[in-house]
Amino acid sequence: MFALTGPRQRAAVVTLIAFHIFIVIASNYLVQFPMQLFGWQTTWGAFSFPFIFLATDLTVRLLGKQPARRVIAYVMLPALLASYAISVLFQEGIFRGAAALLVFNSFILRISLASFAAYAVGQLADIQVFDRLRQLKQWWIAPTASTVLGNLLDTFVFFSVAFWYSSNAFMAANWVEIAVVDYIIKILISLLLFIPLYGLLLSALLRFMGAPATAKPSI
Repeated sequence: MFALTGPRQRAAVVTLIAFHIFIVIASNYLVQFPMQLFGWQTTWGAFSFPFIFLATDLTVRLLGKQPARRVIAYVMLPALLASYAISVLFQEGIFRGAAALLVFNSFILRISLASFAAYAVGQLADIQVFDRLRQLKQWWIAPTASTVLGNLLDTFVFFSVAFWYSSNAFMAANWVEIAVVDYIIKILISLLLFIPLYGLLLSALLRFMGAPATAKPSI
């Protein structure tokens, strides 16, 4: 792990918090839109949320286990509030106007609370597994194991809290199928894109934080 101190650590924390919040907001918005993939029901959110695990593993690599947990803590409340506001303003892809924020929307609030719970459970599990396995010689075991377990917990906590007996009849009837397909898509995206994106983002973050050219973070 590359040692970060002072301004570098602050820059890393701010950058990673912003990335986490952006992905959570985008995913909570996109989960409103069902789609079919090879005849199976899923949502567009399945294609965006895997990147949160990429962000989490980068956080552990750059900052360590305890700072990574603090990043998760900093993200949860702002992401919850922003996700609710944006999803209410643009519910089902239609701009509802600022007046929509004055009307209580239980459907969107339930999605936001589900995201809050799933994010906390999934990311803390991801950090724990990744941190325990990161010293293995086969470096790919840690991100693979943490992604598989973290996504499993996140997906089923989110869909069960958000859509079990939901007021949305379609989601209430299909959430189990959607969750299974969503999980499969997340895993495929994570495993196929994780390694190249991880390397690119890690190098970019180190350059941004002013790491010396000779510094090679251990993976």
